[in-house]
Amino acid sequence: MKHNEAIPPCLTVPSRRRSDEAAVQAWERSDVKELQGFQRKYLRGLAHGFKPVVFVGQKGVTDALILSMEEALDTHELIKVKFLDFKEKEAKQTLSEELESRTDSCLAGIIGHVAIFYRPQKDSKKRQITVPKTRQDLA
Repeated sequence: MKHNEAIPPCLTVPSRRRSDEAAVQAWERSDVKELQGFQRKYLRGLAHGFKPVVFVGQKGVTDALILSMEEALDTHELIKVKFLDFKEKEAKQTLSEELESRTDSCLAGIIGHVAIFYRPQKDSKKRQITVPKTRQDLA
C-alpha cells in the first residue's frame, strides 16, 4: 500500500480521542487553553533549536523566577526552562505544574532537565506562533 492511498475501513482502528471538530470547539470556548497531544508535539518541534532562557536553581519557584518567566513568555511565547538542581522526575513535574499554573501558560513537555512552556500573546496582532487547531492543519 502506498503512503498516499486511502486506508480501507476494515483496517482502521476507531479513535478514542475527541474528534478534531470537538477539539476546535473546546479550544475556542475555553479560557485556559489545554493543548492536545499533536499541538504539544508541534510546539516541542518548534522549540528544538531554542536555548533555555529561564533557569530554576536550588531555591525552586520564587517570585523572581515567576517574573522572569512572565517576561520571557511575553517576549517569546515559547520558552525553555532548565532545572539545574532538581534531578528527580517527580520534582521536575511538580515544579513545572506550579510554573504552568502561576504563569497561566501551557506545558508542552519535559525533556530531560528542560521544560517547554507556551503562552500565546494577548494581542493577536503580535503573535509569532500559530498553533494548529486540528491535525489536518499540520500538513
